[in-house]
Amino acid sequence: MTVVKSVSIADIAIVGLGDVGTRFLEEMLRLKDRGIRIVSVAETEDTPGRRLAAEQGIPLKTLDEIVAKGHTVDVIFDLTGSLSLRRMLREKMIETGNRHTIIAPETMARLLWAVVTDEVLDDAGHVRGY
Repeated sequence: MTVVKSVSIADIAIVGLGDVGTRFLEEMLRLKDRGIRIVSVAETEDTPGRRLAAEQGIPLKTLDEIVAKGHTVDVIFDLTGSLSLRRMLREKMIETGNRHTIIAPETMARLLWAVVTDEVLDDAGHVRGY
């Protein structure tokens, strides 16, 4: 039997745990043995994704707190569908001098989703662009 050591590939944060964000969270939790670690989430509403994150012990943070984590977050997946929030997130990154963290919009999450699962995400309300 071959034993594969868990390797840290990316420490991620997920912003927006609505329908798409919740399904994305579930899939990323399934992949944690492949080195994807969810270090925090942000969601203002009481959603199934927010409750799942709490059950899994994933810290719920504000946008400011996530951005302030600096180099300890490799990728922030913005799944809010809000262009104004995405713009605000970019501005906060600039203000704090965070040059490490990548902001991945929903399009990137959908690309990753297509690679890791055959399940189809609903495209309703999908906002494209950065």
